[in-house]
Amino acid sequence: MRVVVPFTPAGGPDFIARFVAERLSPKLGQPVVVENLPGASGNIGSLQVARAKPDGLTIMSSVNTLVMNASLFRNLPYDPVTDFAPLGLSAWGTLVLVAHPQQKPGTLAEMIALAKDRSQSQTYASPGVGTPHHLAMALLETASGIELVHVPYKGSAGAVQDLLSGQVGYMFLPVHVAASYIQAGKLKALAVGSAERRPQLPDVPTLGESGLKDADVDMWYGFFAPKGTPGDVVDRLNREIVAILDSAEAKTAFEKQGLTPATSTPAALADIAARDRVRWADIVAKRGIQPE
Repeated sequence: MRVVVPFTPAGGPDFIARFVAERLSPKLGQPVVVENLPGASGNIGSLQVARAKPDGLTIMSSVNTLVMNASLFRNLPYDPVTDFAPLGLSAWGTLVLVAHPQQKPGTLAEMIALAKDRSQSQTYASPGVGTPHHLAMALLETASGIELVHVPYKGSAGAVQDLLSGQVGYMFLPVHVAASYIQAGKLKALAVGSAERRPQLPDVPTLGESGLKDADVDMWYGFFAPKGTPGDVVDRLNREIVAILDSAEAKTAFEKQGLTPATSTPAALADIAARDRVRWADIVAKRGIQPE
């Protein structure tokens, strides 16, 4: 059995895939191998899974980028909602809105007020056009009625470096990446993108607490199989994966990666994916976002 990760090693989907695969193998009584197939924002690996034989021997560990791509890429050769059989959630990841310490705003409300003043442009970085970090800020702009200048980078390293040096003003970062910089005084946190405050940053308000209702931008992770995978196979895989993710071991390991292990029924993940597809398509259309 293979678990396809449509992204490079070391990211969230890869960590989750390897954690689960190691523990899934003895439960199924067969080898479970993780295969990274990165490229085109996850589209290359996702297409391979969509076209794989629906026999339960190929599954995918992915993230909400899967449904974001539906509105970012024209002529996508697969449908992220109808061409997969969801197996269930695997984790949630939180993004936190941070600013360089020299930025005047200390709260989200102050940031919005400054942006509406329009006397000077406000910039923000992202790891690239169409990434969750970018779309999170696009959602914030839409919800608050502001316009910021997007500075896309080819990956997170350069974006974070320029944020730390003050070349750009703001960015959404995964909470485990941002926390160490915040605690060291190199960045300041304005709001977390989750529905509730995070234990890593208990004093930082949520976007909702800061005045933006229904604007949480948490990243969800999940497992998928090709469409047509038999229901009994889906149910078996769901049960085994849920048992792995519900363990104390998973909680400890995931927290070190800034993730919160999560489980769900296949139907619940299907609902989340379908809803998020519409949500992000609306943001992409309103902001006129196109992949580079």
